[in-house]
Amino acid sequence: MFGLGISASAAPGADPVGDARAAEELGFDFVSASDHPCGSEPSYEVWTMLTWVAAATSRIRVATRVLGVPYRPPAMVAKMAETLHRLSGGRLILGLGGGYSDEEFRAFGLGVPTAREKVDGMVEAIDIIRGLWSEPRFTYEGTRYHTYEAAMEPKPAGPIPIWLGTYGKRALDATGRLADGWIPSLGFAPPEQAAAMRERMLSHGRAVECVYNVPFRIGEGADGDAVVAGSPQEITDRLAGFARLGFTSMNFMPVGPDPREQSERLATEVLPVLRAAIPAQ
Repeated sequence: MFGLGISASAAPGADPVGDARAAEELGFDFVSASDHPCGSEPSYEVWTMLTWVAAATSRIRVATRVLGVPYRPPAMVAKMAETLHRLSGGRLILGLGGGYSDEEFRAFGLGVPTAREKVDGMVEAIDIIRGLWSEPRFTYEGTRYHTYEAAMEPKPAGPIPIWLGTYGKRALDATGRLADGWIPSLGFAPPEQAAAMRERMLSHGRAVECVYNVPFRIGEGADGDAVVAGSPQEITDRLAGFARLGFTSMNFMPVGPDPREQSERLATEVLPVLRAAIPAQ
């Protein structure tokens, strides 16, 4: 499964809905957007934006890459996710994370959880979300989050995948125990490290989809190790190497002044060869 990252920018000229429609026409399987509500650059709130995107498309799935758990009460996320999944015809992928930016939490008056508290909160959020999706009434007493006799109807008509963006040992163990997918980023987990992380995550014996988040640029030399850049053949070879490490799904982030053109070139010059090289899942 191959996805395309779309920007949450609200600057003049930005067109996330147009980007998503183009991605759908190009054959991508999903679009994704990151969750950074605090900042001086104009941006959309990711959940609202993806809802608008889902309403403007018909096939492509929409993924949060990833929601910072501390921003929203998990019980409300459960309700939000069920609603978007239902209204979109079952197209939501719920990406969650412990929360990356302490500065954003501080700025919004949310407090700054410790690294341990972030992982604990993420685990509790998953327990609550899945509990509300499945139980008639759900009571949960965690260290970070709570529910009491909480009823939520309707329940999801079909499964909503939960993907986690995680890196530390405790977070990877939680991912291996609980998640449907794992989506680390090339810039935070270079291939050698990502392979070792993947091995630890999968040591819990569950099947978890491994999705590599990869910035790319076709036709330019690499700008550091965090971007896959070069000719279409060079990029295809590099991505095939990621697939051999076990990342048979990927989310692509276009880098450069014309992301729409970059995405089109990736879809037409790289992905057909890459899909043929990766065994069907």
